[in-house]
Amino acid sequence: MSAPVLRLSGFGKQFGSLRVFSDVDLDVMPGDRIAILGASGSGKSTLLRCINVLETPSEGRLELDGELVGQPSRAGDMRFSERELCALRQRVGMVFQQFNLFPHMTVAGNVAEGLKTVRSVKSQKALERAVAELQRVGLADKADTYPSRLSGGQKQRVAIARALAMDPEILLFDEPTSALDPALVGEVLGVIEQLANEGRTMLLVTHEIGFAYHFATRILYLAEGGIYESGTPDEVLKNPKRPLTQQFLAEHRRFQF
Repeated sequence: MSAPVLRLSGFGKQFGSLRVFSDVDLDVMPGDRIAILGASGSGKSTLLRCINVLETPSEGRLELDGELVGQPSRAGDMRFSERELCALRQRVGMVFQQFNLFPHMTVAGNVAEGLKTVRSVKSQKALERAVAELQRVGLADKADTYPSRLSGGQKQRVAIARALAMDPEILLFDEPTSALDPALVGEVLGVIEQLANEGRTMLLVTHEIGFAYHFATRILYLAEGGIYESGTPDEVLKNPKRPLTQQFLAEHRRFQF
């Protein structure tokens, strides 16, 4: 048996008096594709942001390949050095809802920027790698285009290429289709499916339940401040055992035909 590439133990996040989630224990194995579902406000996006330490977890342990990242402070919360954060974010890539592209840079420039500033890759090599990743997401012909000339689906594919360029061990997707027109959702899900077929380790927050069923090796349903139910897609999406999961899925099926 291989060891977890990512392990969360007693993981929690609190904003002031608001407890978002607590006591989250999760082992992510190499090649796992985990879809994270839940009602609005259940902490799905916050969980991803804490894994990448865009939000500092309030308690618990975060391990990558068996090594602890961060240290508990005397107050009990976690502390991370800049060196640790830089190393973590090279290994754990993130794709956001809102693309977060630099408008003053070309598409290739956006994809190459992290390689140049974080990895100190020379400009020409970084641009070559950027074009290769754009080819992977079907956008090599847009390398010299500026983001303002792209559709929402194209912008999100550029954001995926940017994350891939850093060779992450794990990819986090935070509702990558929620800001897209329905007609553009399929092109982004197609790229994520392609990455799944490559055997990549991924965690995906999504409301696309049908896609989650076919994409995921494991489903997590978040409610009541933690992982409320987990299992295979068949176990959680077709045969949920717990009432809040059943209610959530019933609402999503209500208007299907």
